Amino acid sequence: MTTSRADSSAIELIDWKAYGPFPVFGVDEVGRGCLAGPVFAAAATLKSDLHLNLLTDSKKISEKRRELISPLIHKDHEVFIASASVEEIDELNILQASLLAMLRAVEGLSARLGISAGHVLVDGNQKIPGLAERLPGFQQTTIVKGDLRAAPISAASIVAKVARDHLMLRLGSEFTEYGFEKHKGYGSLHHRQAIQRFGPTRHHRKSFSGVKEFLSSEGPSL
Repeated sequence: MTTSRADSSAIELIDWKAYGPFPVFGVDEVGRGCLAGPVFAAAATLKSDLHLNLLTDSKKISEKRRELISPLIHKDHEVFIASASVEEIDELNILQASLLAMLRAVEGLSARLGISAGHVLVDGNQKIPGLAERLPGFQQTTIVKGDLRAAPISAASIVAKVARDHLMLRLGSEFTEYGFEKHKGYGSLHHRQAIQRFGPTRHHRKSFSGVKEFLSSEGPSL
């Protein structure tokens, strides 16, 4: 692999091709730390070595570069993007909602490919609950910092980030006071000040600190 993938020189890369059964899915989520918007997850499997040198953690590359790389991943590999809604986040908590989005992504990709067995590499240290029951032919392995260490997880990270950013751009054009197109739902100063001034929208996570303090008795108004 080229140095652009291993710029994180202290990070030990994973030989993801050593995992079986094939195919190997990489799974990652984006948006866990946001105050607004759903959490997105993607599952990706690499059909070849194309674009491996471009793949790394989506947070390590610019928005402009992600926008260039994501279409290449969609074109030359296989991906499925899923989400868990704001309502599910508030009901389940953000960790469980993120894992639910991951499960949906894996189920979606396996259905699209028409396969019943594989190996899922999950970014982080939490396995996906229910995967063994829903897809008994799939094994799963957690990999801390997997978006830096395993190319399929990196691919999932990038396409999920771009897809979620596009949603937040659309919300930014609808809710112009909040600046979603700039901060993508994260708790920037502008975002927090907008919540205080205008109140939360229906797209805000009512259970999150920074939002719940400003809910009226009627709930979100926009």
